[in-house]
Amino acid sequence: MYLQRLQRLKALLAAQKLDGVAAIAGPNLFYLTGLSFHLSERPTLGFFPASGDPVFVAGRLEESKLRDGLPYAARTFTYTDADGPAAAFRAAAQALRPAHLRLGVEARRMRVLELRLIEESFLRPDLVEADGVLARLRLTKDEFELQKMRAAVAIAEHALTETLPLIKTGMTEREVATELMLQTLRAGSDSELPFAPIVASGPNSALPHATVTDRVLQPGDLLTIDWGAARNHYVADLTRTFAVAQAPPAELQTIYELVKGANAAGVDAARTGATCASVDAAARRLISDGGYGDYFIHRVGHGLGLEGHEDPSLHGNNLTVLETGMTFTIEPGIYLPGKGGVRIEDDVVAREPGGESLSTLPRDLQVIGN
Repeated sequence: MYLQRLQRLKALLAAQKLDGVAAIAGPNLFYLTGLSFHLSERPTLGFFPASGDPVFVAGRLEESKLRDGLPYAARTFTYTDADGPAAAFRAAAQALRPAHLRLGVEARRMRVLELRLIEESFLRPDLVEADGVLARLRLTKDEFELQKMRAAVAIAEHALTETLPLIKTGMTEREVATELMLQTLRAGSDSELPFAPIVASGPNSALPHATVTDRVLQPGDLLTIDWGAARNHYVADLTRTFAVAQAPPAELQTIYELVKGANAAGVDAARTGATCASVDAAARRLISDGGYGDYFIHRVGHGLGLEGHEDPSLHGNNLTVLETGMTFTIEPGIYLPGKGGVRIEDDVVAREPGGESLSTLPRDLQVIGN
């Protein structure tokens, strides 16, 4: 599998006339090697040439991981804390033997630390942003990856199901978030969650990216919970909105039904061959027709996989055509300042004739707590 990914990368590099690409510790390096490294003061890089074997630079403490874990032939250069990485980078540059290297880099992720080491080690490198190449490599998921994403979704759903009976009026948002994180880990999530859960009650639910506060849950509140889980590095990202103790005011019930319908419309529109923009439009149209278009203030979804946010971006100007196996969120929302907000988010795979939701939790408005 990893050798196939490497061959696909080489084909993409050749098409872009790149001599190679450098990947730092993170999702791209994991995708290409199956090995996980922490981003730290000790730089770890994989150099993947368009022809020839990969070359790795890492601290000495990672030597056995690379020696025993790499799924294909490669050369590795390590360094000690006392010596520092400069000599290992120079050795890697000599191993790659570029006359004039046109090297792709992760412009969104690479630090100045790695950038300077590359510039100082290679002879006049031509550094090119390669985020698009790496995104293209990971854009569609195979069944191996989808199994991991389904497992992450199942963990996240189990965690929320265990948390909901514990939620009561008088609890704070922070207490709910803490319990949900504990339940997520107990359910089998990787210890590194994709993000800290959002638990937003009452007027705070009108903030799409609310931070957890000590606000006390009150009867009639809308309670939006946006949470995730990870399994073998693949992630889930879900949102459900609830009513606390009693039904909310009529307008909040109205916007809930609009968002629920928009979520269904977005999932249905996420078919192979559709554009990202058309999926956004399908969800947005229903909310706009309901009179709340000005309160749907973000794109309908974002890509999902090894990262909580990756390509494709499902916004109104993105004409990227969906391919079978692309994975992303569908998460329409309506946010009424000072009153409350609703978001319903599912994890979806592009299919024919419509999107497949990996998430199965109910989407009807539930009253929880007492």
